[in-house]
Amino acid sequence: MSSKSTSAYTKPRIIIHGGAGNISHSTLPPDRQIAYKSSMLRIISSARSLLKEGHTALDVATHAVTLFENDPLFNCGRGAVFTRSGTIELEASIMVSRGYRKRGVGCMLLKHIKHPIQLAREMLIRGEEEDGKGGGAYAHSQLSGKELERLAGEWGLELVDPKWFWTRRRWEEHLKGLERENKNLADIEEKTPDITEPHFDGDDPSWDGHEYLPQGTVGAVVLDHYGTLCVATSTGGLTNKLPGRIGDTPTLGAGFWAEEWEDQDIEPANTMQYAPTGTPSEIEMPWAVPSFSQHLESAKQEYTDKIHAVAMSGTGNGDSFLRVAAARTAAAMTRFSQLKLPLATAVTQVAGPCGELQRSAGDRWGRTGEGEGGLIGIELMHGKGRVVWDFNCGGMFRAWLDEEDKAQWLVFRES
Repeated sequence: MSSKSTSAYTKPRIIIHGGAGNISHSTLPPDRQIAYKSSMLRIISSARSLLKEGHTALDVATHAVTLFENDPLFNCGRGAVFTRSGTIELEASIMVSRGYRKRGVGCMLLKHIKHPIQLAREMLIRGEEEDGKGGGAYAHSQLSGKELERLAGEWGLELVDPKWFWTRRRWEEHLKGLERENKNLADIEEKTPDITEPHFDGDDPSWDGHEYLPQGTVGAVVLDHYGTLCVATSTGGLTNKLPGRIGDTPTLGAGFWAEEWEDQDIEPANTMQYAPTGTPSEIEMPWAVPSFSQHLESAKQEYTDKIHAVAMSGTGNGDSFLRVAAARTAAAMTRFSQLKLPLATAVTQVAGPCGELQRSAGDRWGRTGEGEGGLIGIELMHGKGRVVWDFNCGGMFRAWLDEEDKAQWLVFRES
């Protein structure tokens, strides 16, 4: 798209991930890949339908991650991993490239919120309100624990008993991890709830049962018709993490990031005002709070092909992402590098083989799970969105819409 023929709209794109780690063909044979592939293609197909209806990136990304949180295959919501104490502590975050006073928020130490990603969305939107009118969200970009769950109840979000998140698969992984540390499991095993749940055969494929424990996070990056990028991420964290541990998923700049700027070396473009159309359907997106379901004035900004934007979501060993501020580092490489690195190159330098994440593990690489992970993202440049990703471990569950708007899925580097 040339600067002289700017349209107010751009072609929407989406990419999602379902975790990364020590995945191999032996731990994830073809028959077990079917379940992951089917689930992720279903999620991206549902998100694509909303994009075609003109919904914003914020709503579509929230919708996609909500579906992940309902699926016990993935480490978020129902199916999240356990802490060393046998509890579940959830985290989620959302960030947009433009509009909204905060732009990014993180929620952490959640035990009763059925859909943490919807809570993150509420924090973001309510933060747009004037002082004292946001129901408690106001200017805070990160909130945690009981106070945040109290606000969630006031905002009408669904609260559940912690048993709702429990799955036998994750519980057994929890016990195996404690057993490796020679813990006395008698008291813990007695606490195993009697819960009927859908059956899924086998451990998490990101763990081979001998090295480190499963680690994985889900996320979505969406570019909408209006040129806005949104990243949404949700996780249960690391298996057998210490209670109270906070990872990269709710930490701005570490496990997620989105921003836009104007490239100064591009000629000024004609601009057009645009406004998103359509209101989220209560049937398709029942989590939308009616009083905030209309898009805010802050989303109605000029869109030109001078705009350069990026958004990313990470998955893997969260502590390593924190140590290198992974997502923001990749964005800064693209924005401030004299060479004007494409986001794909920056993502590889951070999360690809021998990148910053891997180097951060030092001589612990390959033994502890440190440094392992991957990034997905979208770069908007010259009015066109490009899907990118890279990872340094065995595999990363990912699905995306290609240039022809067809859904694609991969876990290893090649099919």
